[in-house]
Amino acid sequence: MKFVEPIRDIKQIEAMKKLMLADENFRDHLLFTLGINSGLRISDLLSIKWTLFLNEKGKLLKAGSAITVTERKTGKKKRFKLNKSIRKAVESFYDTVESVGPEGYVFLSRQVDSAGTITPISRVQAWRTLNKYARAVGIRDKIGTHTLRKTFGYHLYKKGIAVEYIQKLLNHSAASITLRYIGISQDQLDEIYVDLNL
Repeated sequence: MKFVEPIRDIKQIEAMKKLMLADENFRDHLLFTLGINSGLRISDLLSIKWTLFLNEKGKLLKAGSAITVTERKTGKKKRFKLNKSIRKAVESFYDTVESVGPEGYVFLSRQVDSAGTITPISRVQAWRTLNKYARAVGIRDKIGTHTLRKTFGYHLYKKGIAVEYIQKLLNHSAASITLRYIGISQDQLDEIYVDLNL
């Protein structure tokens, strides 16, 4: 697997979102927004069904509602709150979908499996979309589907969230793994000492 980077520049993140919305690409806008705001792996994102975002009456959950995803890789439950960015992206996409069954995949492709079921987009399709929009806004770093998860961790770290919390959110075994994963180099850590100057 090739090493990919987080998207470090908030302006580039916003530019990608704006471009997706300008293209009326609400599905991929939701995929991007959910990925960078949840820290979910791409396999977990692509397997999400509409039931995750709907209440018992079939209405969209409100911002602040707790949702739970079972991680495919670990089998562990990941619970997080639906923030305003995710909720807005869900609503924008939901409003464009002709019919929504609670057990239908959110990120549908045009592919049909042997049983006649429409499948979610592939990792490759997700990668293509991310790269297309990243390049369009001037990002030249290596971008992949892990970029979403890394961006989530990186920006938590930049906001001052303790690395131990980020480690737990990303389900890593050590803080050093988390720092390396989100692209924090020794040089960046060294700058902290230089900038402190008490």
